[in-house]
Amino acid sequence: MESSLKEQLRALLQEKSVCHGEFTLASGAKSDFYVDARVTTLDPRGACLIGEVGWELVKKTGSKLGKHVDAIGGLTLGADPVALSIGIAAQRQDPSSSLQVFTVRKAAKEHGRQKRIEGNFSPGNSVVVVDDIITTGGSTIQAIDAIEEAGGQIAFVIVLVDREQGGRENIEKRGHTVVPIFTRSDLIKTDGGQSPKLGAA
Repeated sequence: MESSLKEQLRALLQEKSVCHGEFTLASGAKSDFYVDARVTTLDPRGACLIGEVGWELVKKTGSKLGKHVDAIGGLTLGADPVALSIGIAAQRQDPSSSLQVFTVRKAAKEHGRQKRIEGNFSPGNSVVVVDDIITTGGSTIQAIDAIEEAGGQIAFVIVLVDREQGGRENIEKRGHTVVPIFTRSDLIKTDGGQSPKLGAA
C-alpha cells in the first residue's frame, strides 16, 4: 500500500514538477534539471499522497531513531503545504494524534506578536523539520536555526526531494538525520532515461 502510494507520488512529480531547460537555482547554481515542487505540493491529490507517504515516513523514522515528535514544520513557503499535508494525514489516520503544524518565517513579523515561528509550536517541542527541495540545504538550516533559537529540539529532517547536491550532507554535519522521500536519481530513473547536468551546489 505504502509503496503504491509512493509510486503514485513519484509519477505525479514526474508529470507535473520535473522540468528540463536552463534554470538558476536558489543556491545560484545553474542546472538543466528543475523540480517545481509546489505544482505537486499544492495539487490536492499530490497533497493527499505527500501526507500519507510523509506520515508513514515520520512514524518509521521516529521509531527507528527513538524520537518522539510533537510538531512538524519548516521555512515558508516550500515547507508549508508539505507540513500541513502530513499533519492532516496523521489526524485522519488517528484522531487522537497530537501532532501539530507550524511554519517558520524568513524574518520575524514586525507587528502583532512579532513571532518568527507561526502556528502550533512551543519551546521544548521535539519537531520534524520538513522542506520540499534541498540543494545546498540553506533554507532547511535557516528553519533549524530559528527553531533551536526558540527552544525547539530537532528530531530529524524529512524532505520531499533531495537534489543530491550536498544539502543533505550540510544538514547532517549539524547532527540531524535527513530522510528524503525521493532523490534526484529516483525522479530521473523513469523520466525518459535522461541524466540532466547539475550545476555546482
